[in-house]
This record gives sequence, C-alpha cells and structure tokens, in this order.
Amino acid sequence: MSTSPLVASRLAWPHAKYLLFGFIGLMVAYVLYHNERFLIDARNPEWPHIQPFKWWLLPHGLMGACALLLGPMQFSDRLRQRFTKFHRVVGRFYVAGVFVAAPLGFYIQYFEERIGGARSFSAAAATDAILWILTTAIAFGFILKGKVQQHRQWMTRSFAVAIVFLEVRVVLGVTGLEKVAGGAFDETVVWACVAFSLLFADIVLQWQELRRPRPIPAKAQTVTGYREPGVVT
Repeated sequence: MSTSPLVASRLAWPHAKYLLFGFIGLMVAYVLYHNERFLIDARNPEWPHIQPFKWWLLPHGLMGACALLLGPMQFSDRLRQRFTKFHRVVGRFYVAGVFVAAPLGFYIQYFEERIGGARSFSAAAATDAILWILTTAIAFGFILKGKVQQHRQWMTRSFAVAIVFLEVRVVLGVTGLEKVAGGAFDETVVWACVAFSLLFADIVLQWQELRRPRPIPAKAQTVTGYREPGVVT
C-alpha cells in the first residue's frame, strides 16, 4: 500500500507551521519598529505618558517578551525530541512569563484608567489576562499528568492569546485605524482580537486534524490454510 498521502500530510504541516511562525516574526518586527521604537529614543513623547507606571511596565515587558519569544520554540518537534530537558526548562520560563506579564498588563491598564483611560479597556485587559493565565495553567496541568496531546492543544490556545498584543498593534497600524480621531476603533479592534484568539487557535488545531490521512478501516484477515467446511481439495 502506498504511503504517499501520509508522507505528504507530515510534510505539509511543518511547512505551514514555518509560514505561520514566520508571519508572527514579521508582526514582532513591525511592532518593535512601529510601536516600541520609543524605547531607544529618550526624547519620544511616549515617555511622559508611561512615567507614572514605568516600573510596572518594565517587568511586564520583559516577561511578556520572554513568553512571546520562547513560545514558538515549544512547538518544535525536533527540539522536543532531541533536547527534552531544554524543552521543559523553556516551558517553565514561558509559564513564569505568562503568570507575571498577564496580571501586570491588567494592572497597568487599570492604572491608565485612573489617570483618564476608558474602563472598557481595563475590562478587555482583564479578559485577555484571564484567558492567557487559564489556558497556560490548563496546558501546564495536562503535562504534569503526562497527557502530551492535550498539553499541546492548550499550549496552542495559550500562545494564540499571547499574540493578541501583536495583533492589535498590527491591525491598527497597517490599516491606519490608529490615526482616527479619538481612537474610535481601538476598542473594537482590541475586543475583536481577544474574542477571535481562541477561535483562531482551534482553527489551527482542526486544520491539523483535516490534514491527517483517513484511518484505514479494520478488515477481516484471511487465515492461512483456512478451508470452508465441506470443501474437499
């Protein structure tokens, strides 16, 4: 029996995975240039805005960046199989990054609310933080129980929530919606990215299932030397 469909399926997903993470890399580069360039420019007008909460922003940014950069490494089959211990260490750093960055992200948004920001953004930040922590905790719980398949599924969901930070900035920047007076579309984009994060993760998971070859149905095996009753040879 030919195994070409199985081989094609195994090759297609890695190629799709590399394209997906390549696109995420482009989003990271865009956000660093377009949104975070102020970090290397002391005269940027963004600095007075973040001055009141800059010491909260520092650990949030560092741990969030840690999670965003280490997350893709956890989806490498080759790395997981050849360097299992390293995979586990990176996973623990990812979990730590989530459990620090998520609540601090909510607190920073709440801090901005106290100095004039909209409460709806605090609600969105809280929703995003809860989803990120919850999906990560479930993934961590499954791997502690040795349930690798469920662990990988929930890690996919966790990372999908993680990149909401990138998606919001890319969508607003590329479409030019960030320039609309009063930030009229900011809230819509934020909530849309949060709402679609888990849906996007499940589309990726189900796409992997669609790419798998159809299982071969069990067939009756012919017993060697079997003769029907009453048949004389």
